[in-house]
Amino acid sequence: MNLRTTTPHTAPRPRAASVRRPVLLLTAALSALSLTACGVVGAVADDDVSASPDRGYDIAVGLLLPDKDTARFEKFDRPLIESRISSLTNKQGEVVYANAEGSKDKQSEQFRRMIADGVDVIVVDAVDSEAVAPDVEKAKEADIPVIAYDRLAEGPIDAYVSHDNELVGQVQGRALVTALGADAENSKVVMMNGAPTDPNTELFRKGALGELDGEVDIAKSYDTRKWLPEVAAENMRAAMKEVGVGDIAAVYSANDGMAGAVIEVLEDAGVTDLPPVTGQDADLAAVRRIVSGTQYMTVYKSFLLEATGAADMAVAKVQERSIQFDALARDVVDSPTHKDIPAMLVPVVALTRENIEDTVVQDGVYTVEDICAGAYAADCAEIGLTS
Repeated sequence: MNLRTTTPHTAPRPRAASVRRPVLLLTAALSALSLTACGVVGAVADDDVSASPDRGYDIAVGLLLPDKDTARFEKFDRPLIESRISSLTNKQGEVVYANAEGSKDKQSEQFRRMIADGVDVIVVDAVDSEAVAPDVEKAKEADIPVIAYDRLAEGPIDAYVSHDNELVGQVQGRALVTALGADAENSKVVMMNGAPTDPNTELFRKGALGELDGEVDIAKSYDTRKWLPEVAAENMRAAMKEVGVGDIAAVYSANDGMAGAVIEVLEDAGVTDLPPVTGQDADLAAVRRIVSGTQYMTVYKSFLLEATGAADMAVAKVQERSIQFDALARDVVDSPTHKDIPAMLVPVVALTRENIEDTVVQDGVYTVEDICAGAYAADCAEIGLTS
């Protein structure tokens, strides 16, 4: 992803997305994420984007999510999108939902079934961004708009809703350099990257390397098939043998599921003074690990802003509200197959022990009781996280 302002970027375009827009500041991101303490689902009130009756409320929105291993998809993304579609359509709109459970072939079948059933718009988080392109083409032929969600699908998509994924990697890399301090230059870091079929993986890695290169010694780097924690665990065991468990100063983990696996492998190996480990998604288990000090940080991405943004875009597209759609899609991205794709990019925040209350608690993602249950009560008290 190439960040641009007024000067064009002349470097070759990478296989993953490139984006042209102003650089987001983390302070602005934190402000933008202060949304509500009333709970995530249904937290966005009705506003002037609701359809007038002559535009049609009775619409069908196809929603294709990639897997159930990533906790956020079933816990947050799906209910948020369903709630927002219901709100925007006076409870007359329908969300036709399918989860691919990590299979690109299954997702293709689900995608084509939605086309055959004649949904009005499809929101897809692709298992494999390249493999989904023929299905996007078929939707185009059927005059069904496609909005790529969270991952940039290839093919003639109409819009893209995600986070600033290169910034995610930058935040993670910067956090590790900060954690290592004066010892960073001589520190061996292991990188656990995401799935090679996910275009976001390259953006996360690019952002992280922009912070880590020249600052630390990257001893080993792995891609992780399908983002599976068990694959990350395998790779971590290999890294410990090749680098030496005592010589690993930090672990860059692209998401929380892999971070949990990495930490478990280290603990099983008898490591008591754990190195800093990054993550992403602010899973409840990860937030608890941060409270207890076993995980250093995660990247908090507002599911509320991303999911409701996708729902708003989908309804605006179906109802041909071009002014509203353009107002939502203020960014522009390029995929490997298409340029100038309208996009909404949601900012991100580094979540550490210091700002749990100001992020996921304030935004109603989790309560203090959720985080501080059972064995975590003492750790919460230590950092002043109390209800």
